[in-house]
Amino acid sequence: MSDQVPAAPPARLLRVLDALGVGERDIASRTTPTGGTYNTVTRVTLTDGRDWVVKTPPPHTAALRYERDLLVNEVAFYAAAAGAGGPAIPRVVRSEPDPASPTGAYLVMTARPGRPWHELSSAPDAGDASRLRAELGEIVGRLHAVTQAAGSGFGYPAEPFGPLAPTWRGAFTAMTEAVLADAETFRARLPYPVGRIRTILAGAAPVLDEVARPALVHFDLWPGNLLVTGEPGTRTIGGVIDGERMFWGDPVADFVSLALFGDIEQDRDFLAGYARSSGAEVEFTDASRTRLALYRSYLYLIMLVETVPRAVGSEAADSTWELVAPHLVEALDAVRRGG
Repeated sequence: MSDQVPAAPPARLLRVLDALGVGERDIASRTTPTGGTYNTVTRVTLTDGRDWVVKTPPPHTAALRYERDLLVNEVAFYAAAAGAGGPAIPRVVRSEPDPASPTGAYLVMTARPGRPWHELSSAPDAGDASRLRAELGEIVGRLHAVTQAAGSGFGYPAEPFGPLAPTWRGAFTAMTEAVLADAETFRARLPYPVGRIRTILAGAAPVLDEVARPALVHFDLWPGNLLVTGEPGTRTIGGVIDGERMFWGDPVADFVSLALFGDIEQDRDFLAGYARSSGAEVEFTDASRTRLALYRSYLYLIMLVETVPRAVGSEAADSTWELVAPHLVEALDAVRRGG
């Protein structure tokens, strides 16, 4: 039995909770979930049973251009997804987007049950895995049915590059231009010169004109952002979290992180669930495969460039390079081939 006294809550957390009428004596427990890479995240359980997650942005300013005001994106995701995503979607308790406010910017949302999918003590058996992938497909299919209000445009709700764009081609071009500019600013290591990558991406831009509806896209649906709850044999998805990378755009873009470094076309369980909730099977055409290759290229560029401002260290940077760079080359080759 330890006599160690738990450390006092950080002053910033106390200011946020005070804004919600919660004092230090109202805190039953608080923990810091692992796996986050940008915002500071604290899970706070109150003495009255309320269970919250508090997110605050980091104080540093060295970040990628698209990362400005990420909490704005996350609030927009949860608000838009609340009805379509069902109980797996956290509910916003309160948020403050202005970093100059007395509390600083913050987001307080309801906590969801479960552990990140990749942290399960035992891997799901075949039955669990098949059912979970189908359940995930159903959730994502419903999310993709959510549409931005007519005339509101495409892109990140935080508008890091200016107002939302009237076309998906315009929005995605701004997104890729921003990460390529970041690559130049931070002198990031890439497999090809920035100019060559820009030319490859621009050559396929006309396929983006097929996208006329700004759908709700999470864009970070890797297993770390999917909470799984229940015992083996009865596991279910308890939470879809970390919507800070969301944008209004092409739903095909979500298939990148849903099959990170893999092939979503081979995930029959997911696609079956997606078809059940969306009302139609996903049709993979040359054009949609080219768009998917564009979105892979964008994500892989982010993963390589962000290692510099985050100062991950040479060992982690080398590991990321060895893992991601070959996939970026493959994705750019697919863009060039047209699918």
